[in-house]
Amino acid sequence: MLQRVIPNTSESLPVIGLGTWQTFDHSPSDDATMQDLSSVLHGLREAGGRVVDSSPMYGRSEEIAGTLSTQLGVNRELFVATKVWTRGRESGIRQMEESFRLLRRERIDLMQVHNLVDWRTHLATLREWKARGRVRYIGVTHYDPSSYQALEDVLRRESVDFVQLAYSVGVRDAAHRLLPLAEEQGVAVLVNRPLEGGTAFSRARATPLPDLAKAFASSWAEAFLKFALAHPAVTCVIPGTSSPDHMQDNARAGEGRLPTPAECRDLVRFLEA
Repeated sequence: MLQRVIPNTSESLPVIGLGTWQTFDHSPSDDATMQDLSSVLHGLREAGGRVVDSSPMYGRSEEIAGTLSTQLGVNRELFVATKVWTRGRESGIRQMEESFRLLRRERIDLMQVHNLVDWRTHLATLREWKARGRVRYIGVTHYDPSSYQALEDVLRRESVDFVQLAYSVGVRDAAHRLLPLAEEQGVAVLVNRPLEGGTAFSRARATPLPDLAKAFASSWAEAFLKFALAHPAVTCVIPGTSSPDHMQDNARAGEGRLPTPAECRDLVRFLEA
């Protein structure tokens, strides 16, 4: 799988990861679903992926990801990212300690301030924890383009290692200023909702993959994920899925060549038409 270097470090990450919003929020007593999710995690590792992203906002997702990855014996191999999503220093510390427990980790690779909630308070804590080695990287996130100005303001004022944002063939706002800014400042980028929660397929479901996309992809999922990866600022995309087959399809986007800027523009024009 293609790897990209985390800016200002010598560490690289595989470009296809796994988001857990909704898809991992299930009861551990649901054996059939747990088997599928275990196969998803196994498929991610088999394909060379490592990044798994979660949040306390995602219900039981941290617990399920921590439990299944430990059962599979891959927990220590993963690049585990999660978030703090509350207000107040002490509340944030309690929530993050619980994330460590649920994810079965003594150290979290990436801790992010979820949707900029009380970000000044939490970034101060995260800097302390990074200095102590409890977290390796710190970052900020938002999924809504209407909040990208606030996200940009934080990136310009604060020193962070990662930013997580939405970027896709149909939601391209981040390409205007945020992605160039991240590239300029040496901030790694995780892309959430690269498939727009599945709605990206609504534009293409009844349409065969066109020749313009077959030049670099074998499925719509691969084409959409490669579109996001084609931007040089993007470090890793984290589509969510509970389907082992979809995990395999997504992982293929990390192989082979990426579309050129001209091919990306052609794909957008095709879908908009």
